Amino acid sequence: MIDNHAQTFIEEAFELLSDLEAALLELEENPSDTELIGRVFRALHTIKGSGAMFGFDNVAQFTHTIETVFDDVREGKLPVTEELVSLTLKARDLIRLMIEAPSDEASLPQDTQTLIDSFRRIADGGNLQQTPTQNPNTDSQAQEASSSPQQRPECTYRIRFSPSADIFLTGTNPLLLIRELQFLGECNVFADLDHIPALDEIDPERCFVSWDIILTTDRGLDAIKDVFIFLDESSTIDITMIDSEDSSLMVKEETKKIGEILVERHDIKSEELVRTLSEKKKIGEILVDKGLVSQAKVEAALIEQEHLKKVKKTPRREEEAASSIRVPAEKLDTLVNLVGELVTVQARLTQMASMLDNPEMVSIAEEVERLTGDLRDNTLNIRMLPIGTTFGRFKRLVRDLSQELGREVEMTTEGAETELDKTVIERLNDPLVHLIRNSIDHGIEPPDVRESVGKPRAGMLHIAARHSGAYVLIEITDDGAGIDKEVIRRKAIEKGLIGPDTELQDKEIFSLIFAPGFSTSEKITNVSGRGVGMDVVKRTIDNLRGSVEISSEKGEGTTVTLKLPLTLAIIEGLLVEIDRQFFILPLTIVQECVELSRADVDKSHGRDIANIRGEIVPYIRLRESFAIEGKRPDIEQIVITEVERNRIGLVVDNVIGEHQTVIKSLGKVYRNIEGVSGATILGDGTVALIMDVAKLTDSAYVTAGLAMAS
Repeated sequence: MIDNHAQTFIEEAFELLSDLEAALLELEENPSDTELIGRVFRALHTIKGSGAMFGFDNVAQFTHTIETVFDDVREGKLPVTEELVSLTLKARDLIRLMIEAPSDEASLPQDTQTLIDSFRRIADGGNLQQTPTQNPNTDSQAQEASSSPQQRPECTYRIRFSPSADIFLTGTNPLLLIRELQFLGECNVFADLDHIPALDEIDPERCFVSWDIILTTDRGLDAIKDVFIFLDESSTIDITMIDSEDSSLMVKEETKKIGEILVERHDIKSEELVRTLSEKKKIGEILVDKGLVSQAKVEAALIEQEHLKKVKKTPRREEEAASSIRVPAEKLDTLVNLVGELVTVQARLTQMASMLDNPEMVSIAEEVERLTGDLRDNTLNIRMLPIGTTFGRFKRLVRDLSQELGREVEMTTEGAETELDKTVIERLNDPLVHLIRNSIDHGIEPPDVRESVGKPRAGMLHIAARHSGAYVLIEITDDGAGIDKEVIRRKAIEKGLIGPDTELQDKEIFSLIFAPGFSTSEKITNVSGRGVGMDVVKRTIDNLRGSVEISSEKGEGTTVTLKLPLTLAIIEGLLVEIDRQFFILPLTIVQECVELSRADVDKSHGRDIANIRGEIVPYIRLRESFAIEGKRPDIEQIVITEVERNRIGLVVDNVIGEHQTVIKSLGKVYRNIEGVSGATILGDGTVALIMDVAKLTDSAYVTAGLAMAS
């Protein structure tokens, strides 16, 4: 059973590993970027320190090896190479595996020791392959530093560590931080126990101890600060250099007396010091005897006095207060469900107020409706996440896949700030992986082939996201070979998907790619050729109430466009009725509503088409689609919708009006019903089905040969 603190570490570690991967991929392209090097080092350092704190010792020990290498990189002793980045990416995957299965040693890769030995070889200045993207000047400087490393001057620091009383509640163990300092060099630690209360008054969950530490190290001030990088802001850490081998770092000044040191450190007041100066005993003994200062503080001051030449305080950097909090996804889901129930109750209240015809009740219902709408919008916004977090994961996929297939691929992204519901983002990962793999394997040609047709050696893969009304459009574009329509057509005929004489438009030919088992690959590889993938993409996007469309030019490239709803929880719908049965149409696809009279039906001569201001629009009768018996009214309503850029009408008895729709999933028995994507509960408790207009249109086209307007 994992405790709450360990679970928090796991969540934060996964975020750090994602950031580590992104930083490494950027560092490979910009090997001299010191900010990226620091970002990699900080991620490794935090994982190491937190891992040791929460019992993940194997993670801490393994990460320490990599951190040591990147500390040398940060100091300019080692260059960033393609080999180093590749090894660190493998190490990143191993760290994640260690965190996911901390007790299952058998699950660790067999070449773990080989990986550790590779990092140690790099740390010892072993042969490294220089990445071709490095700046030659930077390379030569780094190699020179590596071949004849210059040691930092050894410095002595005074560290005063006063943790907050509530530090244990944050999951931080101060002793582990002190132990980490001891790894940096010669360390003298003095604990101040003066503030520990009597045993019957002590609270075991609060910290009453502070520490004075005298540390001599050649690792530098940054290494000390890194130990305390995630110290809570209520704690105090003061670090002062009191001596250095490099005289240029110190200002010459007479050594202070022990009393002056204690006053400067705020251990005693100056007037207390003055009162003790007349006594013949040593000042330290007097102060301890009188209970003005602890023996530990005097000993720390004596050690400091031996080294002290000049005390120069380093101002503590105040961390900004946290502007966000971590909330489990399950709690957000519960909140959205409760808001959905509230929306249903609000609809019932509005309906009841209208029936009672009570002005005061109507006023209250309107106020509740306004507040509920604001609460709904804010709650849904909480679930919205930038899609850039998903884009970042694919850089690693593109890098590894292009190396495996012998391609050179440059990946670019656009619209990373575009927000989507977290549920949509979670379910979008697999479809995007399939599309990216197909673009690299089927689309982008090998470098020599590209050069032979006048293209750059490196192929381009561009992923873009943008808002379009209540939807988000995601485009995956490559500049590869494109799709050969004749090959698609020939394969479709071989598999019996179409007849030899079937006339198809480009859009319809490309849609054949989504048929189960369809593949144009001549051979089966680790990446493709088995005919699975694109049908999974189509099925997943359909389940998200979205659509997928392909456009391609042979020799120029391919673009796959995914159209996805912003949220899956609550939508604005149009409530319609057929013989006292209610249905919801997503309002985002509704364009207009027009009447359909008996005379209009007679003019069409038995065809399900309507003349809308000179435009012929086909329609579907929902009464017939759902086998609803009863007499049709003399004047029906056609709801004109747009599905994949085609206008299609849905004939209903009555259009009731707009309705805030809380989507409820159907049970297993009804899950595969064509044309229905879910259900909702109306204010009076009646269940209304939510229409999947795209599926209705496809079904009508297949069964009745409905002619879609192009």
